Amino acid sequence: MITRQTVADKIADYLHRGLTVAELVNWAENAMNEAEMDDADAPLLASVVARLGVADVRAFGLTWEDCDDLLRELGYQARVDIVKA
Repeated sequence: MITRQTVADKIADYLHRGLTVAELVNWAENAMNEAEMDDADAPLLASVVARLGVADVRAFGLTWEDCDDLLRELGYQARVDIVKA
């Protein structure tokens, strides 16, 4: 079952470099084709997941601002922590 949390976690994984854009796109494409979405949020989830599914297309891409906007649509807020490497 895909929920707002599921999608937010995938975006966070991507932003933390735990997923490549190709892996995020692959997850999104599979989610659109095979996964069940929370009925209460299905239109929103479908819209956000569809946007993630085209992130590997040059015309669309996926910027920090895009991720921030998508997270806000899902009801989350991105936060950046800067730590010494």
